Amino acid sequence: MESMDAAARVERLIAPSLGGMGYDVVRVRLSGGAERRKLQVMAERTDLSGMTVDDCAEISRAVSALLDVEDPVAGPYDLEVSSPGIDRPLTRLHDFERFAGYEARVELRAIREGRRRFRGLLRGVEDGCVLIGMDDEVAALPFEDIEKAKLLLTHELLAEAQGRSRA
Repeated sequence: MESMDAAARVERLIAPSLGGMGYDVVRVRLSGGAERRKLQVMAERTDLSGMTVDDCAEISRAVSALLDVEDPVAGPYDLEVSSPGIDRPLTRLHDFERFAGYEARVELRAIREGRRRFRGLLRGVEDGCVLIGMDDEVAALPFEDIEKAKLLLTHELLAEAQGRSRA
């Protein structure tokens, strides 16, 4: 629980600065044991163009400076900055809208409709619920009940990502 609180503090601290630099925070995660932990900052460009190594280095320098001043994480840790990648996590409500039409795996915090895990085609968002099509049914999953979600690597997703990289 402390890791989640520290990650949330870090995200609140860095999001405004990264936003001003042209980046959105996708996820902040603190993992590992007491001896050495990893603070992962996942970000993407606000213009949705591809991330480069230089982008990650720029973010790393900015985040390091902010963390040195505020010190929101107790104890030693390694900072890792990355892009979300092709089979990215879906962490914000607008991610589910943006990636409608692609396959995803969604895991809920608790059982709903007799299950915790859902896999299917994203159908967007309606009234704060993520819509996911599975066979001939559509499940409406409240966003606040989602523990984790990610896109699945498919031929369609790869083709779309390759098209973006050529643009």
